[in-house]
Amino acid sequence: MRFFGSRRASRIRPTSVGRDELAGARHDDELHDRVEGLLTEQVGTDDVLAPLSRDRVTDWLERSGFSYFIDSDGDVGGLWHGWLFYFLVLGERSEVLQVRGQWHRDLSIERLGEILEVCNEWNAERIWPKTYVRVRDDGSVVVCAEVTVDAGSMVGEAQLDQLLQCGLSTGSMFFEHLDTTFRDPLRDAS
Repeated sequence: MRFFGSRRASRIRPTSVGRDELAGARHDDELHDRVEGLLTEQVGTDDVLAPLSRDRVTDWLERSGFSYFIDSDGDVGGLWHGWLFYFLVLGERSEVLQVRGQWHRDLSIERLGEILEVCNEWNAERIWPKTYVRVRDDGSVVVCAEVTVDAGSMVGEAQLDQLLQCGLSTGSMFFEHLDTTFRDPLRDAS
């Protein structure tokens, strides 16, 4: 299984580069080989590769014991701890997987500055999920978390499992952070 393809072979042209550039290219090749070896160890070579599809996502959800729905647009979604998540397969060749979550509470427009600060801080300190807000026409603020990955033309079961779990777990971590940052007065009253 090759993670980086064969593009490296066409990069090195001994007749057009100097000795120092060749040494750097060899170092790059060694580094690529080491990274590829680590990736192969982590993902494994027994994992069967297949194209990404909505059916593979729903199969994963069923095997994992998760309840889900398919909406009128054909998008797959479900609730995790009260948070709505969608699992989208996008791209011209269905090569992009996106796990998009929405926090279970809306904030008023007066709190927009606060929530933008929280999102920006999260995005600056962490890789996943990307966090952002949307302001609805009625002025309410919706907070979202998103993990988007270009899976390429083929993805293995272990890789798909890892990507979907990453989207759910990191999105949930962010929403838990919001729950502690923006306390719910109704919950606190009980």
